[in-house]
Formats: sequence, C-alpha cells, structure tokens
Amino acid sequence: MAKELTCADKLKVLSDRTRLAVMEYLMEQPSHVGTLVDALGVEQSLLSHHLKVLREAELVVADRDGKAVLYSVAPAAMTESRRAINLGCCRLVFDPGQHVRK
Repeated sequence: MAKELTCADKLKVLSDRTRLAVMEYLMEQPSHVGTLVDALGVEQSLLSHHLKVLREAELVVADRDGKAVLYSVAPAAMTESRRAINLGCCRLVFDPGQHVRK
C-alpha cells in the first residue's frame, strides 16, 4: 500500500522548476511527451523522469492515446481556475503575468 502524500511532499515535488513548468503547461491543455519536449526545451529522458515523479505524487495522469500517452493534470489536483493546482491542504496559484517556463 502506497504512503499518502502530504501537502509538504507535493510542494517538495513542485519545488523543481521543470516539474512546475510541466504542471503549468498541462494546466492549459493535455499534451504528449513530444509536445512537452518542444515547449519546455528539455531532453525526453529528463522529461520522462519528471513525469514519473509527478505521476507518483498524483499530480499528473497518463492516458493511452493510440500508441502515444497523453498527460494531463490529475482530477484531484484540478481547480476551477486554470491558474491553480489543488494540493489538498492548499492551492498553488500561478501569477497570470508570469510563466515558469521560458
């Protein structure tokens, strides 16, 4: 049985700039790995690692889309706003004028 993550655990996962950028991108639209690689300018192997960490933290889900995998924000982490992530104990809100990604 997997340990339930605390808000602090989830914040630790999001303390990485790349993972935070992935979340910000996925809040706008579900995406395939290739799209994320192009948008964020990271190597596919590194992105795959970050996506695994986000999935394990239950912040991102992966769904089969034919032969590809479509990543999106996990339903429990979604909010009414496309600018915030629900961490369970709090919400992390992105400033609309600022972007984590370049």
